Amino acid sequence: MFFRKKIEPPAHTPEFLIVGLGNPGRNYEFTRHNSGFLTLDHISAELDVEIKKFKFKALTGDAVIDGHRCLLMKPQTFMNNSGESVRDAAAFYKIPPERIIVIFDDISLPCGKLRIRRKGTDGGHNGIKSIIYHLKSDNFPRIKIGVGAKPDPEYELADWVLSRFGREDMELLKQAITKATEALPFIIDGDIEKAMNIAN
Repeated sequence: MFFRKKIEPPAHTPEFLIVGLGNPGRNYEFTRHNSGFLTLDHISAELDVEIKKFKFKALTGDAVIDGHRCLLMKPQTFMNNSGESVRDAAAFYKIPPERIIVIFDDISLPCGKLRIRRKGTDGGHNGIKSIIYHLKSDNFPRIKIGVGAKPDPEYELADWVLSRFGREDMELLKQAITKATEALPFIIDGDIEKAMNIAN
């Protein structure tokens, strides 16, 4: 179990949004673009909570991580419109960008590598681009899950990110997801340096 318990009672409403990015539907379930969904599934299993309530155009689950109430979110709008769910939830609960943690795939990282950032540009990722557009801010922490670069320059990017993991890559992905789960409480507690150390 990665999550430490605290005695203080959590807030009545979410203090943080934990957003995993992906595309809804079985056809996309184990594709590279769904690394955020897969990570959130692992986190929810560790916390013994379900992400199944439909709210803010997303599947959501209520969790407490290190004494902080968090809304776990899997937007169901398809990747390019992920920001709609994030915007609606953030506005409803009055959660600032700094307390929105987004987990997503990154083709610039080798499969299984992890990178944590306090903020930044969209890096060409359409889900992040949508979130920045709807929040009008790029000042949110993010956990990038490496899924590897295209195997060939001629390979269509859309085909690559919507391809499924092979057996070897899936094992590397599992390692990255475990590290991301371990790092998450430190990001929530504001110790992003410790989270980065775990990621590296």
